[in-house]
Amino acid sequence: MKDLNLKLNETCSYIKEKIDIVPEIGLILGSGLGSLADEIEDKKIVKYEEIPNFPVSTVAGHEGQLVIGRLEGRKVIAMQGRFHFYEGYSMQEITFPVRAMKELGVKMLLVTNACGGMDTKLYPGALMFIEDHINFTGSNPLIGPNADELGPRFPDMSAAYDKGLIALGKRVGEKLEIKTEKGIYTAISGPNYLSAAELRMLRRLGGDTVGMSTVPEVIVARHTGIKVLGISCVTDMAIADDLEPLEHSAVVEVANRTRPKFIKLVKGILKEVKEL
Repeated sequence: MKDLNLKLNETCSYIKEKIDIVPEIGLILGSGLGSLADEIEDKKIVKYEEIPNFPVSTVAGHEGQLVIGRLEGRKVIAMQGRFHFYEGYSMQEITFPVRAMKELGVKMLLVTNACGGMDTKLYPGALMFIEDHINFTGSNPLIGPNADELGPRFPDMSAAYDKGLIALGKRVGEKLEIKTEKGIYTAISGPNYLSAAELRMLRRLGGDTVGMSTVPEVIVARHTGIKVLGISCVTDMAIADDLEPLEHSAVVEVANRTRPKFIKLVKGILKEVKEL
């Protein structure tokens, strides 16, 4: 097995040969939300399958490529499609792109996802800034030997999501007349959607939304010292006492309908971000 630092060197050397900027903001675009990458100017596209040590996305609605360029004047690197634990990759593999982003120069990560809403104040199409999370995946990307040069053995997660960036996001939403919520995101392993009993449990534990991504990426981002802003797009209501059958195509459909205001919000935030 290759050493993590060796893998990062190989990966980042390859990507650097393809791009002519040093990205400062990383974007991880979830199901149905990948078209934000189409807004990036002067873009360079690198397919995941071409990148040494990169996994390959297998989920419908995920393009499977890095898009590097400028968005609202900021130098960005966007993952147009992410990797999930349920695809059979290890936690270390699905979070490897975040470590690569750090090595390439990223100081802020804006991570998005499609999720189910467990709080009745939410609704399909709602946008929620993540204030905190519950890791219910049953694993952690930091398990195993720690490379001290990449981050501390016991990183703090008391403020995993940057309060200043959340406040900025809320202000931008108000300015653009886009209603946003704040809440707690719960990560599960998937790939099955949850039973009513499981949803009742997670709601009682304090979760407002539930999904199958984001938390591992955020843990690694904070391990490396990257600031994080998380936005969830609620695509369905995961209310235990009113649960209906759900298919992934319906999740993507709602995410697609929400796309215009989501893109407007993210671009507004990037335009307003000052110091990183």
